[in-house]
Amino acid sequence: MAREKFKTLTEQMFYILLCLQEECRGMDILEMVRTLTDGRVTIGSGTLYDLLELFVKEEVIRETKAEGRRRSYIITEKGQQMLDKEYQRLQAQTADYDRIRRKGAQS
Repeated sequence: MAREKFKTLTEQMFYILLCLQEECRGMDILEMVRTLTDGRVTIGSGTLYDLLELFVKEEVIRETKAEGRRRSYIITEKGQQMLDKEYQRLQAQTADYDRIRRKGAQS
């Protein structure tokens, strides 16, 4: 059975979309992710540009400017819905964890 595209987002996908709440260039995204996560999450430039290309193709983000090789992007409504869905999924996982850990602590 083929995996549904974007059913869940990788950590890198999540942070790219989160950074694109405002218009950014690719190199800005790399720095924002490093800063936002205190270096816990890093994205290689090849991975970043592959994901940006895929996201544009799937209309998850859109290109806003192109100045030579420098391109800027912003999230679309479709992308925001994907990001919100992933956030809700992560919250549900956290709630499950908390529920099980509290249960274990009460034993």
